[in-house]
Amino acid sequence: MHTSKRHLAGVAAVAVAMASVGALALPWSADKGASAPHWAYSGEAGPAHWAALDPSYSACGIGLAQSPIDLESHDAKPGKAGAFRIDYEKGDVALVNNGHTVQANVTDPNDAVVYDGDTYHLAQFHFHSPSEHTTDKTRFPLEIHFVNQDGAKHILVVGVMVKLGEENPSLAPVFHSLPPAAGHASASAGPPVSVDLASVLPKNHEAYVYRGSLTTPPCTEGVRWIVLAHPIQMSQAQVASFSTLFPDNHRPLQNVNGREIDDDPD
Repeated sequence: MHTSKRHLAGVAAVAVAMASVGALALPWSADKGASAPHWAYSGEAGPAHWAALDPSYSACGIGLAQSPIDLESHDAKPGKAGAFRIDYEKGDVALVNNGHTVQANVTDPNDAVVYDGDTYHLAQFHFHSPSEHTTDKTRFPLEIHFVNQDGAKHILVVGVMVKLGEENPSLAPVFHSLPPAAGHASASAGPPVSVDLASVLPKNHEAYVYRGSLTTPPCTEGVRWIVLAHPIQMSQAQVASFSTLFPDNHRPLQNVNGREIDDDPD
């Protein structure tokens, strides 16, 4: 396997293993309860203060394998085709505005990612504006996170960058039905939204693969990231329909700390 290493100045390389971290809570899952500490993307509850909001959020401040990071194309080549397999299909999703993003909950057991012999089932996908990851310090107007979980509750997230261009017909049903207020679910106002997830993804599945964390509190590490190297297109109007609701819901870039961007899984 060929890997490309990047080191921060003055920081020794840290070998980051995909160790078992127990059950990882899915981002913004319903079981967190109303007692979860309030966090935000700005102000006194913003990213710079997440670690101080609650002891369970300590990884947000002291973790050495945090996400998102900058992906450098000149020394971290996209992953080879066939290193993983994304099997998504057309199905119904329920949209929820949870106050941090719009989340599409998925119940189709056939939506899955097979990686290194393990199967991760798609639980939900959500949006960040602007993008959380960057490529060569370039930030995209939108990033989609497809959150998958295996039987041991390990998390694998497929990241998809969005650039401005033509209207995206595959995502049109979602962006025509964005819940306007926190706590509002589209399913409560009508039938679930049908989305062909396979056609949402870029045709080329080359990717940057690395080990990182959730990008929201509690910033739990041990998350496998597959950030697809080829962006998809959405129209300015589609992006604006989301960014009007969430003008800025991205976490700033985190230190790489000697992590490797892998061409192939171990």
